[in-house]
Amino acid sequence: MKRLLFLLLLLSGIAYSQIQVIHFNASWNASNDVKWVNDLTDCKLKNIDIATDTQAATDHKITVVPTILVLIDGEEEERYEADISFSMQATKEEVQEVIDEIVMDQF
Repeated sequence: MKRLLFLLLLLSGIAYSQIQVIHFNASWNASNDVKWVNDLTDCKLKNIDIATDTQAATDHKITVVPTILVLIDGEEEERYEADISFSMQATKEEVQEVIDEIVMDQF
C-alpha cells in the first residue's frame, strides 16, 4: 500500500517533503547498534558514527547513543534516544508509523 501511494505521488507530480532518518551511534557502542533502522521505508537513511563525526553530534545535540532522528526537510520531527544502558527502546514499528504519518499528511 505504501509503495502504491509513493508511486501515485511520483506520477501525479505532487511535491512532497524530504523525509530523512539519521541513526547516530558510536563504534564503541556497536553492540547496541539499531540494525532494523536499515529496514525503514519511504525515507532517506543516514548512519553517523559520533566518534568520527563529532560536528554532526554537536549540530544535532546528541547526548546519548544510539539516537534516531526523523527529519522533514532538515527540521527535526521526532527523536528517539537510548536508555541509560545505551539500548534503544523504540521499535521499528514506532518509527515507521511516524514516517507513514508524515507521508499521509502530505496528501
